[in-house]
Amino acid sequence: MREILPALSRWYTAGEPFGLATVVAVSRSAPRGPGAAMAVGPDDEVVGSVSGGCVEGAVFELAKEVVHTGRAQLQTFGYSDEDAFAVGLTCGGEITLLVRPVTAVYDTSFGELAASVAEHRPVVVATVTDGPAPRGAALAVWPDTVSGSLGASGLDAAVTADARGELAQGATGLRHYGPNGERREDDVTVFLQSFAPPPRMLVFGAIDFAAAVARIGAFLGYRVTVCDARPAFADPRRFPDGAEVVVDWPHRYLSNTEIDGRTVMCVLTHDPKFDVPLLEVALRTPAAYIGVMGSRRTHEDRLARLRETGLGEAELARLRSPIGLDLGARTPEEVAVSIAAEIVALRWGGTGSPLADTVGAIHPPRLKSV
Repeated sequence: MREILPALSRWYTAGEPFGLATVVAVSRSAPRGPGAAMAVGPDDEVVGSVSGGCVEGAVFELAKEVVHTGRAQLQTFGYSDEDAFAVGLTCGGEITLLVRPVTAVYDTSFGELAASVAEHRPVVVATVTDGPAPRGAALAVWPDTVSGSLGASGLDAAVTADARGELAQGATGLRHYGPNGERREDDVTVFLQSFAPPPRMLVFGAIDFAAAVARIGAFLGYRVTVCDARPAFADPRRFPDGAEVVVDWPHRYLSNTEIDGRTVMCVLTHDPKFDVPLLEVALRTPAAYIGVMGSRRTHEDRLARLRETGLGEAELARLRSPIGLDLGARTPEEVAVSIAAEIVALRWGGTGSPLADTVGAIHPPRLKSV
């Protein structure tokens, strides 16, 4: 959804109606998770994807239909069996989509929602998917305000309270209520989709590898900051547009930066005078990933120095060094891919093994996002 919002905002601002399909539930080996979205706008322009190509043709027609009728639809797609022309998933999974029309008339809060996401302000959009409440009705919830309505004040109040709880966790999923927000009833199903600010990637050491890591970090959706104490290296012209470049001692910068459980750090300096003070701070933060460049001998020397600072074995065990997965990488771009692969594997609980050598579901149950 986040990736297609610029196009949706353009259509919405121009007063062009569009059909928006959102994955609201999945089971088994579904190709995309809840929140994945596809939209069909003016002149049949298509943005986004809900299944990687399996059902997009049918969703295209559904999106056009809801714009024409003004009525949202809930549609489930499962396995397409042996019929090569059947509409369905070939992976054996199942996805449920809410397809709804979006204009300033149907959704008065969409413009504010899109602006918040673009500005990295946390917001949740709650949408009715089923039940006696109006299907497709939407409510945008911020930490301190709301916009829109799901059709009943009691339902709005209950959903607002839950949405703010979900936003704190960055969670997305279905919730069930009574017609007036009753907690112990399940007549009304509401999809809560959180748009937390993008997670941060901190790259320390403005060497040639850092530019490649910054590019792939931005591609993965991270807000990237590159930090180095040397002004000649920390030159914004050496890094992709959108990356923040900071000239400061890494440990001093990190000590004054807010870190959460989704933050990833890539320490590429491999110089003890930078690494050790930085890692002494980093290993006491809740960061999801701390990867450090260097040889195995460099890492052993680094561990010895860090033990002298008072760090314990449990803290030292959090270090990912040498950084990245074993891909045989040589160039900065290849090394960046190996680092990104390790971060993705940690995020979703992957093994890093070739899929051909594994058994069971390709898409395991989702872990808490980092």
